[in-house]
Amino acid sequence: MGREYHRLSLGGVKDEAEIRGHRRTYVGAMPGKIIQALKTVKTNNPVIVLDEIDKLGSDFRGDPSAAMLEVLDPEQNFAFRDNYLNVDFDLSNALFIATANVIENIPAALRDRMELISISGYTENDKLIITRHHIIEKQIKQNGITSNNIEFTDAGLKVLISGYTREAGVRNLEREVGSICRKVAKRVVTGDSEKVLITKDNVHEFLGAPKYIRDEKHNENLVGIVTGLAWTQVGGEILYIEALKMKGKGGLVLTGQLGEVMKESAKAALSYARAHADELGIDENIFENTEIHIHLPAGAIPKDGPSAGVALATAIISLLTDTLVRMDVAMTGEVTLAGRVLPIGGLREKALAALTHGITNIIVPLANKKDLADIPDQFKEQLQFIFVENIDEVLAVAFEKCLDKKSSTGTKHTKKQKIPRPIAA
Repeated sequence: MGREYHRLSLGGVKDEAEIRGHRRTYVGAMPGKIIQALKTVKTNNPVIVLDEIDKLGSDFRGDPSAAMLEVLDPEQNFAFRDNYLNVDFDLSNALFIATANVIENIPAALRDRMELISISGYTENDKLIITRHHIIEKQIKQNGITSNNIEFTDAGLKVLISGYTREAGVRNLEREVGSICRKVAKRVVTGDSEKVLITKDNVHEFLGAPKYIRDEKHNENLVGIVTGLAWTQVGGEILYIEALKMKGKGGLVLTGQLGEVMKESAKAALSYARAHADELGIDENIFENTEIHIHLPAGAIPKDGPSAGVALATAIISLLTDTLVRMDVAMTGEVTLAGRVLPIGGLREKALAALTHGITNIIVPLANKKDLADIPDQFKEQLQFIFVENIDEVLAVAFEKCLDKKSSTGTKHTKKQKIPRPIAA
């Protein structure tokens, strides 16, 4: 851009005077950080990065986030008044770029002055390339060894990335690579070995047992177990939803530390199954004599969000009709009482998570078709996206055998019905 650059770290700033400056009548008075930045770069049209704007605090000395309103609002900042200068100063020529980790921590009024650009975390393939081209060379140099002393295989790096780090960036990954380099440096100094090859079989010798173990993919089709997809801050995850029925007086039990939204999705899914029992082939008496238990494993991890609605509905209907669910299909989507499938977020991360676990068929709401542009082409070619608009289309794809829509006794067809052809990406 041909403009001067300056970075302001806002983490821990609690005093409003840090932004707006002190009045000159006070001892030790000085201009605010914004005017000081302009003084440093000696121009009024620089690029100023406001780092960690979500870490601004407030106390009895004022709220600095309120002072930032005048700095960032183009309707006001042409006449920004610093208490030290005590004259209007034009900030409209400066380009402000703010960074944040958690959008919710930024006050709504301040967030309204910003244009938000969400940056997705790195995929495992991205991390592999970054490690190979940048991190390894940097850590080798910092730890006093050379490329003649250590070599990483791609398989070894993949185990390191998936088993020892769980993050959106590469900070912990760089730390683990540095740890391996230091242990190799010790071996070289003590004369135990001149060169070490890091493979998937010996990573644990340097870093211990893996810290993170992924759920293994189920190899057989099961009743009442559905593969869902979840978005997390460190990428996508697959989520197994398990449903079980037992004798009781009716009712629904939910476990697995579910949030309020997910509990409501489960209740909506059960209501849909009860309302459409006849056409789904469910015995209506089963609801009075059966208690349904839905569990999401990894109970220590809180889970919430509406995008599990389709998977919950499929698990309940599979359980009540004793129909097998295909384990080579993962699904995501919000479901309504009318059976419509609504769009979700985080499709890129969810799709890559399914691919990592060897699942290539993904049921996606039709409204999310536009989000395929976010998925890299090399991954899109390996995936089969099945776009759906209602729960009937989901069941037709997910069930190993289609239901007899005329039966009210829970019996199923002995021969398979034609499944709608998936729409490829």
